[in-house]
Amino acid sequence: MLLLLLFKVALIAALVFGLTLIWLELRHRLRPASPLRLTPEAFSVTPQADGSLRVAGAVTITNPHRRMEVFVPELELRPTLLGRGDLAEVRMRTRVIARHPDEETRPDGYWAAYIVKGRKSTRAELVVELDGPPSLDLAALLDTLWLEVRWVNYGPFGRLWRRDGVLIPLRRPAVQQPDQAQWRPGERCQVLPVRTHLLGLLDDPEAVLRHYAGGLLQSGDVLTIGETPLAVMQGRYHHPETVQPSGLARLLCRVFHPTSSLATACGLQSLIDVVGPARVLGAWLVGTALKLVGSKGWFYRLAGEQARLIDDLTGTTPPYDQTIVLGPDRPEAFCERMAAALGVAVAVVDVNDLGRVKVLAASRGCDEELLQRALRPNPAGNANERTPLVLVRPA
Repeated sequence: MLLLLLFKVALIAALVFGLTLIWLELRHRLRPASPLRLTPEAFSVTPQADGSLRVAGAVTITNPHRRMEVFVPELELRPTLLGRGDLAEVRMRTRVIARHPDEETRPDGYWAAYIVKGRKSTRAELVVELDGPPSLDLAALLDTLWLEVRWVNYGPFGRLWRRDGVLIPLRRPAVQQPDQAQWRPGERCQVLPVRTHLLGLLDDPEAVLRHYAGGLLQSGDVLTIGETPLAVMQGRYHHPETVQPSGLARLLCRVFHPTSSLATACGLQSLIDVVGPARVLGAWLVGTALKLVGSKGWFYRLAGEQARLIDDLTGTTPPYDQTIVLGPDRPEAFCERMAAALGVAVAVVDVNDLGRVKVLAASRGCDEELLQRALRPNPAGNANERTPLVLVRPA
């Protein structure tokens, strides 16, 4: 009788737990959300005759939903400059020019509330003008423009502020020439950190690899790229203001180590948004149970690769230090595609100053043991070196 009673209790507990997971997953997936997506187009940086700079581009707002109509009552720009000195004297002026397909553009620049209908889109031109006193050399002083688009979505889900940041390089480093490359000696290999501009959503990964490293490659080389630079080029970052932490995220984030990127409600919610609440809760329960018997690390194995790769605030270089950055999307396919395009092995890596080298993905035939030896000293650095590419050449 006792065994039968215990079996019934266990069965009821398992049923309740399963229903709880289903309820969490359905509640997460069916919650109201805005379907609108903002996609930046190419931006141009044009020096003017008076020494000022004009930065111009556009964004497209798309509604992929079949029936829902969403209002965009507000859209504004918040530019932030990064440079090589004091920027107090630099003046910035911004303009947003509505280019709706079914309305005329207002000459006064006012953004009138607009409805993006189902399976429709609209555009907005964005202009930032930079100038200063005649004594100020903008071309030498300015480095990068972080252009944040703040816009409101209004519909069945309520009223939501959205924040999408676009990084626009104002200057780019010179490409290293083979006869000027300063290779570093390694353990049975040579290592060359490759400097680039600060990378962002407007950059094409293949074009970046070709431009900065293409002229240096030789047969047998391995070209590596950091997982975070690849992720930001894929647009896998968001401002925490756009995250809506659930009760589960607020509760579970407290059990992680304070230095973990999952120790904040927004950081953990970012993982939940990727893999779902049922998987996160299940991974935590199983991981905690196994940890009690001395087997550690099971939460990260069960919750998926993104659990280890998410970088919360301060986890990356400015201006991405203000955002939550996910791990890259489909790094294995990226490596195979780049290896075929460039003719050398390609790997996506995560390296830190403690000598930890993790190869997230690599093309077929890549010598991962070589990468462990070459990257252990962390030649790319973890500060503001801007060397997201590292070329490894066997001795």
